[in-house]
Amino acid sequence: MGFGQDIGIDLGTATVLVYIKGKGIVLREPAVVAIDKNTNKLLAVGEEARRMLGRTPGNIVAIRPLREGVISDYDITERMLKYFINKVTGSRRFFKPRIMVCVPSGVTEVEKRAVIDASMQAGARKTYLIEEPIAAAIGAGIDIAKACGSMVVDMGGGTTDIAVISLGGTVVSTSIKIAGDKFDEAIVRYMRKKHNIMIGERTAEELKINIGTVYPRVQEVTMDIRGRNLISGLPKTITISSTEMMEALEEPISSIVEAVHSVLERTPPELAADISDRGIVMTGGGSLIYGLDKLLHEKTGINVIISDDSISCVALGTGRALDNIEAIEDSALVEKRTNYRR
Repeated sequence: MGFGQDIGIDLGTATVLVYIKGKGIVLREPAVVAIDKNTNKLLAVGEEARRMLGRTPGNIVAIRPLREGVISDYDITERMLKYFINKVTGSRRFFKPRIMVCVPSGVTEVEKRAVIDASMQAGARKTYLIEEPIAAAIGAGIDIAKACGSMVVDMGGGTTDIAVISLGGTVVSTSIKIAGDKFDEAIVRYMRKKHNIMIGERTAEELKINIGTVYPRVQEVTMDIRGRNLISGLPKTITISSTEMMEALEEPISSIVEAVHSVLERTPPELAADISDRGIVMTGGGSLIYGLDKLLHEKTGINVIISDDSISCVALGTGRALDNIEAIEDSALVEKRTNYRR
């Protein structure tokens, strides 16, 4: 283990990705923790804990410690971070790592503080914060230092960050708390209203990933799901079509389109011209939903590019920013004092 062990963390609402300098992305796990309420003991973290969501007995709770892009359960987040950091670096570390964590662009000072403290408690020597759209842009291969406008729409689990970036900084941005999780909730609501059937959030997520649609498909696709019939109270299987998904997702998607619109409205004309040349870059898991690029293109008239490996963009960008930490130490990144406590 070298002295300069640097770790980049995309601390997402749905997924945590960890990047290690020289190795790339070494961990990608759901941001879920299972805890025994009686003993307060950590039972499972990540994928293993995700399988327990909605399936636990009374004394075990499966918790998602981040909600809408920010820490909602500080203690659990810290333990989860510690677990992941130990998992990738080995617990017998001689030197503490430098850690760069990604935060949504709209977070408050208090929320930033919570992330920094959690990272320090989890064993960082120094913690840096980087804003999500900037990390996403770097990860998508955009040269953010140029005097040229780029627009990034990063759709995660908890937040959608939209930003226009030029000369290494954010010119106009907005962060809305409508993203993957809200899509799942909309699907659950729709099933209850239209089919009188109650489904869990995991089933809703499977529907979204497999047949989620926001723009008419050439070929309709369907999927069978099981849930509880609210009238009889018994399990029931029904077939859902992609057209129904369009109906279910209409509301959250229109909020995202509106947010993109409002950022474009506030963009200086020179940068707006750059964007219409270069297109809008979409990153994050939410951008993979069928037809979102076509819908945005139709509503804005600007080309939309979905970046390669869009789920890892933010983590890759965080890692690359760490590699050039000396160059950006004084720029837009926030730095926390070195941790001298052993």
